[in-house]
Amino acid sequence: MELTLDSLYWRYAVKKFDPDRAVPEAKIGQLGLAFNLTATSYGLQPIRLLIVQNKEVQESLVARSYGQRQVADASHLLVICIEKKITAAYIEAYFKRVQEIRGTEADILEPFKNALMDSFSKKTPEDIRNWAINQAYLALGNLLTVCAVERIDSCPMEGFVPAAFEEILELGSKGLEPVLLLPVGYRAASDMFSDFAKVRRTEAESILYHK
Repeated sequence: MELTLDSLYWRYAVKKFDPDRAVPEAKIGQLGLAFNLTATSYGLQPIRLLIVQNKEVQESLVARSYGQRQVADASHLLVICIEKKITAAYIEAYFKRVQEIRGTEADILEPFKNALMDSFSKKTPEDIRNWAINQAYLALGNLLTVCAVERIDSCPMEGFVPAAFEEILELGSKGLEPVLLLPVGYRAASDMFSDFAKVRRTEAESILYHK
């Protein structure tokens, strides 16, 4: 993969997918890996990715997405979820993973682990939820870029009914809350939005320098 600005000019929020074109499984695997490699605060990864490729299920989700056909017509529907609870055991598991992968001594990690445990114990559930949602947006941005590089079309979506998705996709039993959607596939030839020029501020307006 090579990131070029052409890839970012090429991508847009697809309004109409070609329902007959499927993204190869190898490419979907790359998106999953990109999700897992996304940077998150403290490295705690309070996010999970559900990949849906079931036309019957996808069709049932359209009504719960305010009629947006991208959910059904896309090759795959990526559902970005957050962990409903970040417990002391969850944080403990992260530090155990650090030890296993890096071989870092427990006494070196202990001060940071204790500080993190103390910090999270003082946060309200809403504070933790908002923090986790911020991490979901980091993952969404990363996936959008990787999709562009791989010439996979996508459409980031916030407009859906989370409770309905949670029920239909049986996410509650997994301790997950859906917060963002990313249908992926290939644009339909009839999607007029593919030819629209991007509307952005000028770089002079958007970018500041402080020297």
